[in-house]
Amino acid sequence: MNYLTNILYNTAENQNFRTVLHTGSKSQLVVMSIPPGGEIGMETHRSVEQSLFFLSGTGVAILNGEKRELQAGDVLVVAPGTEHNVLNTGDVPLKIYTIYAPPNHLDGRIHATKEDADRDEEDEAFGHANE
Repeated sequence: MNYLTNILYNTAENQNFRTVLHTGSKSQLVVMSIPPGGEIGMETHRSVEQSLFFLSGTGVAILNGEKRELQAGDVLVVAPGTEHNVLNTGDVPLKIYTIYAPPNHLDGRIHATKEDADRDEEDEAFGHANE
């Protein structure tokens, strides 16, 4: 299944914590907006590689306990098995588009807030099933 969009526009305009834009057979495209002081949350994907592209804002990535500064234009590739988190250290939303390979969320899923995402047991179960 093919998909075409203006990812810079979709990322900039996204107001949700996480919006799944497209799910293919081997990868998934997601946009995220992390509010100031917010975070993605510490997680580890055993079999999923995640590539995060930072459109705007500033933050810190924590990869297996090591902190790395992030800014607009950066790309972070998280290898399977890496414990990781991304925190927004700026005063504007951290805008990210990310690719999961294989998919890690239910197709079309939208979480307005991190709390919504944390409560979504069906989506969490889908992510763990791919590991």
